[in-house]
Amino acid sequence: MSELNSALKEDQFYKTLLETTNAIPWQINWKTKAFSYIGPQIESLLGWTQDSWKTAQDWIDRMHPEDRDKTVNMCVSLSDQGTDHEADYRALTATGDYVWIRDVVHVIRENNETVAIIGFMFDISARKQMELELDALSRKNLALSLQDPLTLVANRKALSERIENEFKRAVRHQHALSLLFIDIDHFKPYNDNYGHLQGDHCLISVAQLLKQHFARASDFVARFGGEEFVVLLPETPLADAVQLAENFRQAVYALEIPHTKTGETTQVTVSIGVNSYDQNQQYHNVVDFLHSADELLYLAKNKGRNQVQYLTQSCV
Repeated sequence: MSELNSALKEDQFYKTLLETTNAIPWQINWKTKAFSYIGPQIESLLGWTQDSWKTAQDWIDRMHPEDRDKTVNMCVSLSDQGTDHEADYRALTATGDYVWIRDVVHVIRENNETVAIIGFMFDISARKQMELELDALSRKNLALSLQDPLTLVANRKALSERIENEFKRAVRHQHALSLLFIDIDHFKPYNDNYGHLQGDHCLISVAQLLKQHFARASDFVARFGGEEFVVLLPETPLADAVQLAENFRQAVYALEIPHTKTGETTQVTVSIGVNSYDQNQQYHNVVDFLHSADELLYLAKNKGRNQVQYLTQSCV
């Protein structure tokens, strides 16, 4: 009798231990896929009653649709293999909300066959929220590190990464890739005459106009440095790029930003060099590609500014 009392006390001890922990203990018969036990904590954490968790299907149905297939496939596969594992997913509450759960699973095997799985469900919502906030902050910081803080277009670092990828893609698929190298004419005299604040305003105005004119998802606008900007136009042949450059040049002129110190016009203008990687003109590397557009830009400046220069078929 004393041994029986001792066993009962031990059972009561473990039952109390299980049912007073903050996690939800559970056990599933792997052959029938039925819950042989689910702790009463299920009601306080998720709002479901113990008897509403009858089979593994109840667990599956009460999982966020975006997490379901990946989580279930992983858990079933590892359980069949006899491998202990963990899974993070969003569990549906009785009120229709979702709580982030970490399931820690132990597999019980007999004769090299899984007969049951047991585990604990932990509420990790607070931790997950912190992780999501830190991830969002990290992505925001990354975006800021690739953005010019004044004009809010991409910076030179971002351009270096993007142009490498686009150039490789153009070479691999033999797609056209066009590049515009843009310079605001006589910008130093503008700054000297109107002041740096007005100079910043001029840069911002040109950058905003660039974003308006080159707004396709594949278009990429970056500030190269100072008063210079670069536009990448994937899968855009030279003729189209030249027309887009000319449209932009005219749009800047139409802004009518006063500039009385040019000696040529009375307003802000831009010079643009345009080149393309295509069947007629192929470059060995990104540096040559960028350098060619830069040379065309300075050709435009040397020929009087406020114009677009590009390599014609006869020049190739």
